[in-house]
Parts: sequence; C-alpha cells; structure tokens
Amino acid sequence: MLRSSIILAVAWVTVGHVTYTQSQQRDDPTGPASHHGEEWPRWRGPRGNGTWHAPKLLDKWPAGGLQRTWATPLGGGYAGVAAKGQRIFTMDRQTTPQDRERVVCLHASDGKPLWTHEYPINYGKLEYGNGPRATPTIYDNRVYTLGALGHLWCLDAANGKPFWTAQLARDYQGRMPTWGYAASPLVVGDLVIVQPGGKGGQSVVALNRKTGSPVWKTLSDEAAYATPILIKRAGQSQLICWTPSHVRGLEPETGKLIWAVPYQVTMGVSIATPIFEKNILFVSGYWEGSKAIRLGGNSNPAELLWEENRHLRGLMSQPLYRNGLAYLLDKQHGMICFDFATGKKIWDDGNRATPRGRNPQATLVWINQGDRALILNSAGELILAQLNRAGYQELARAKVVSNTWAHPAYAADHIFARSDRELVAVQLPVATKRSFPANR
Repeated sequence: MLRSSIILAVAWVTVGHVTYTQSQQRDDPTGPASHHGEEWPRWRGPRGNGTWHAPKLLDKWPAGGLQRTWATPLGGGYAGVAAKGQRIFTMDRQTTPQDRERVVCLHASDGKPLWTHEYPINYGKLEYGNGPRATPTIYDNRVYTLGALGHLWCLDAANGKPFWTAQLARDYQGRMPTWGYAASPLVVGDLVIVQPGGKGGQSVVALNRKTGSPVWKTLSDEAAYATPILIKRAGQSQLICWTPSHVRGLEPETGKLIWAVPYQVTMGVSIATPIFEKNILFVSGYWEGSKAIRLGGNSNPAELLWEENRHLRGLMSQPLYRNGLAYLLDKQHGMICFDFATGKKIWDDGNRATPRGRNPQATLVWINQGDRALILNSAGELILAQLNRAGYQELARAKVVSNTWAHPAYAADHIFARSDRELVAVQLPVATKRSFPANR
C-alpha cells in the first residue's frame, strides 16, 4: 500500500525555459488583469511557477456549469497540457493495434488533430503504466517531449517532424524511476536539460537544444521526478535539482556543482517542483516532510533554514508562494497555508479543495496579481478561490473533466484539461469574451 500511495506522484512534474523564478523577475505585481489570457507553453505556465496573467473572471459561475467548447478522444496518461498560439499539445498512450506513445497537437479552436508523432513502447511491469507523465515544452517553434521510458524528442511544432531524438537509458545509462520518467525537459538558452539518473556522472545532462548533442553531464544521483528550476541569486544563475538524495545547485552553463544539501527521500519520491522566493528554496516531501534552504554568498552558499514534518507533507501538487505566505496540499490535512520564512502553519482547508485520499492532488495557479487562484482537483472540478492569511474562501466550482491528475493549460479564455479518455476545452467565465489568439 505504501508503494501505491505515492505512485502517481509522478505524473505531474514537468518543464521550463530560461525564465527565472525569483519573485521580482517572474511576475508583474502591479499589472492589471489582461483582456486576453497568456499562452501556456510549458510546465506550470509561462514562467514555470504557477502564475497566469488571466482575463477578468466572474466571481459567480453559471448554475448549470461551464460551457465546453470541444472535447477530443485521448488515450491514457498523466502528461500535462501545453498551449501556444492556436495549438494545444499533450502526450498519451495507445494500446491498439500496437503499444505506442504519442505526442498530440490539436487546433485550439475546435480540437481537431493537426498532427501526431508516435513511437512503439513496451511498458512491461511499469506501475501506473497508463501513459506518459511529462508535459511538453514548446520553445522557438520546437516541441520537447519525454516519454515514461525515457524517449526524448525534439519535434517541429508546425508539423511534428523530428529534428532529433535520444533515449535516456540507452544513451546516458539512465536508471528509470519506479514510476517512469516524469520531469519535463527544461530549456535554458541553447540547452535542454534532462535527468537520466545515470551512474558515472550522467544523472543530469544538458544537450544542445537544436542538435541533441551532449554539452555537459554531471552527478550520479538517481533520476528525480521533480522538474529542475532556474533561479538567480546575487546575480548568479543556478540550476536547482531536487534528486532522491540531495537538493543541489548547479551552474547551468557547465553543470558544475555549487552547493548540495542532503535530503534522502523514501522510494525516491522527489516529486513537486521546488519554489524559490526571498532567497529561500523550498522542497516538499511526502514522508520526510518539507525543507527550506537559505541561499547565501560564496562563503555559505546554502544552509538549512527550517524543516517540518507534521503539516507540510506534499506529494505531487505544486506549492504556491505570494506575499510571504505559501500554500501546499498536505497528504492528510488538505491545503495548508504557512509562513514561508518559518514553516509555521496558519490554517488548513479541511480537505475542501480536493477529496482526501491516498494520493491527494490538485493543481494550484495564481491568476493576476491578487489573492485568487484557479484550482483543478483530482475529481476534475475547477475551483475559483481566494487564498490569503484569513483562510480558504471558495468563490465558485464547476465540473470540467473526469478524474484527473494531469496539469491543465490555461490560455486565451479557456482551460484545457485532460483525463485518460479525452482532452477538453472549457470556456472560462470571463467578463468580456474574446476569441482565440490569431495563428502565429
């Protein structure tokens, strides 16, 4: 039961590009709500941190639910959704007439397939093997995808034709995690960074994103489920990798180790993407709890600030930060609000946002600069809620898709969400409706 209690923690972590995650660089705290929501080209949105510049949403939603624009059949998988221009991207698994993984590109306005790229796979005894886990990354008219068994592809976003491919186990002695590869490719400048988990200095690998040739390889940790993040501290860029044994800071250009803090996690479940704010790096574990690491200067680059294992035990839901507070989905108590500097719990929601279970899951996304968030829970319900020191206040809720652990995409005035059977586009209740962005 312990194994199954974590399992799908894996499906849920994927990607990024060169945008930094430090608060003052990632968001515009004074900017008004957009009349037309941003695109969603990567894991956790345009800045890779669960923030979305959204159109103005109504607080009152229709009693009959939200309107579907379209629904398209889809195979199994936990891969999230990405949106760029008029194109929607995700991955799935098809089992007939033969077993294969697919990268799927659909038209945003009607859900009709534009192209698919598929390749044969053999999941064997892979647990929770219903499909790929990682969200595609769209960058510079290319799509970077990683399958559950380690098939890495760079595809033309316009037509799906391959530019290059690699296989992590074959090419970098990759050790596939128990529940398959889940961390999405991270684009940093001209590099795409993946985590084969290979021995002999091939745990983290940077490839030339245009050619697929290796640029650097480093470490020998096992593969993480958590997608790395890029931060900037005191003018220095750092690539943050949370592996099953350590939290590490690397030079993104070379892979050189800057600092490391040991954090051995049970069954390798380093899953939720770390967050970095106010010089504090935060990671949340399922059994061992959460750790906050203060990043300093050259003489003391990293030190443990606090740790907590009573209320802050996250699995695959990604934490959020705003205004000195952070929010996390605890495995027992539901959503927790806590002081980011100390780890002190402020409140919990009593499991209102998402059903309590062995594998609690909900995606949390800030909209614009205030205290409102969109939450897609594991029952496929979309929630508009206020999150602040005063508590959890639910404003609206509507069913948009069947049970899901996959992260949705938000773009224009829609949510794009998927289950193991379909991908749906659902109109958000905006004050002024706008059409999809022009094709570009």
